[in-house]
Amino acid sequence: MNLYLIGYMCSGKTTLGNLLSSITGKNFIDLDQYIEKKYSDTINGIFAKYGEVTFREIERDALKSISEKSDSIIATGGGTPCFFDNMEFMNKNGVTIYLQCSNEELLNRLKIYKSTRPLLKDKNDKELAEYIENTLPGRDYFYTQASIIINADPLSDENLAIGLAKEIVKVLKI
Repeated sequence: MNLYLIGYMCSGKTTLGNLLSSITGKNFIDLDQYIEKKYSDTINGIFAKYGEVTFREIERDALKSISEKSDSIIATGGGTPCFFDNMEFMNKNGVTIYLQCSNEELLNRLKIYKSTRPLLKDKNDKELAEYIENTLPGRDYFYTQASIIINADPLSDENLAIGLAKEIVKVLKI
């Protein structure tokens, strides 16, 4: 069974994925890292070179490819569930967990990592807050189709993150 971690950029998918992998021994795959390795380029570079439409096609193909071969924990990109039939595909091929964060927590995390995010790299703090407020509701439509929804704000604290990962393992019996 695949476990798909979904949520907005910087919601903690990679953090939680690594913790779950450590606890369960399951393989962890970060979809963005998988794509970067396959294309020998960064997500920013792929976006710049091919545009968002082609990137989303690359992302969909990578998601389906790794899903067919694995019994893994897969951290998706923030937009992955929102394109094509990706959310339906993940729900049919495993358990989806939506890491839901407050807008304030997302803003704090994105301020730190925005340079690595193609859609955010040039935004100031006010524009970043507006971007979250404008885009999260549309993405929530897809995210809330997940099998499980958890509050991911505590993932910023290492001890709380470990506790959350242990609870997920216990509930899912993995």
